Amino acid sequence: MNKSRLASRRWWYIMPIVFITYSLAYVDRSNFSFASAAGINDDLHITKGMSSLLGALFFLGYFFFQIPGTIYAERRSVKKLIFWCLLLWGGFASLTGVVTNIPMLAVIRFALGVVEAAVMPAMLVYISNWFTKSERSRANTFLILGNPVTVLWMSVLSGYLIKSFGWREMFIFEGIPAVIWAIIWWFSVKDKPEEVSWLSEQEKKALAEQLEEEQKDIQAVGGYREAFRSRNVIFLCLQYFFWSIGVYGFVLWLPSILRDGKSMGMVEAGWLSSVPYLAATIAMILVSWASDKMQNRKLFVWPLLLVGALAFFGSWAAGTNNFWLSYSLLVVAAAAMYAPYGPFFAIIPEMLPKNVSGGAMALINSLGALGSFFGSWFVGYLNGSTGSPAASFIFMAVSLLLSAGLTLVVRPRKAAMKPKGKVSLT
Repeated sequence: MNKSRLASRRWWYIMPIVFITYSLAYVDRSNFSFASAAGINDDLHITKGMSSLLGALFFLGYFFFQIPGTIYAERRSVKKLIFWCLLLWGGFASLTGVVTNIPMLAVIRFALGVVEAAVMPAMLVYISNWFTKSERSRANTFLILGNPVTVLWMSVLSGYLIKSFGWREMFIFEGIPAVIWAIIWWFSVKDKPEEVSWLSEQEKKALAEQLEEEQKDIQAVGGYREAFRSRNVIFLCLQYFFWSIGVYGFVLWLPSILRDGKSMGMVEAGWLSSVPYLAATIAMILVSWASDKMQNRKLFVWPLLLVGALAFFGSWAAGTNNFWLSYSLLVVAAAAMYAPYGPFFAIIPEMLPKNVSGGAMALINSLGALGSFFGSWFVGYLNGSTGSPAASFIFMAVSLLLSAGLTLVVRPRKAAMKPKGKVSLT
């Protein structure tokens, strides 16, 4: 059997689907930042404080419903869960374009968070069914690349849509692709390698044996309660909470921060908003490759978070009078915040057995959602109450410093030595 052929086929069959699915989820959660910068607040008479709460409300729904959805994906079917989520989040995203009052907008933002809640951990569970330890950081990165790559092109597209039509039409147009993709997803995806026809029986067996072999090196855990109480999971939850404060405080309010720092139209704001995500995309690919090569996950997490914190401090020090220096440091901060995602999510299935790793990823991601809620709300609040992004830069920098420190105290299992005679799938 040709091992390299098996490896390449999995990448070509699985990863485009994974990437597009998460990309569509990210469009429908982050375009609210452009509506906030483009007039939704004036049209619906939303105060600055209420605007920050509405932007963050998505993450509250995301927090409450993540673990139940992921347990269903782990025990039943990723395929069915994501199919219904795609239909519902596309529908809710488009409905945002027809809201006429604040309560209706609040309900839709919360509902959008509920139906997207299990997407990230469910997709990580899906990847763990298809890719081995030596591939997992890169596979996770291709999933999470849906985040910065989507914001990159969405920033430009949303700017043009708002200029040509308005914020309402932007929501409607950008929600429709998720509904269409749900149909494609249903006919393209199988939950497990043994269910597909494009792998031979020998190839399925080789993959299953290698995945099973990796589980032998992981200490058994009786159930979710034991896993959730473990020292590493608790520290990773706290780490991801503070990390997400920085990421989503940045993502949700970047267009508004740019327009407050320099007079510009929505198209220019869209182009400038896209550059940090281009840098983030390149950094994520390089870091995930190096992490898989060296099999050292923490080394590619905490130093980058530290760089992100220092970049935010630098942007604060540069001030609004040095717009281009401050902006350049924000580009560095974005790249540093996004780059560690692949290695970070490879840590969990390498220290917990398959029966609980999905639930643990959901718990960690749900704490991240709580951090996202707090970060996106408080950054919006600070920007509105102070009239400048300076205080929010300090807030995000401190959050990333705490996240970097918490990464250092996590003690994942060291990678086991590869048994002699085993043939790699990569």
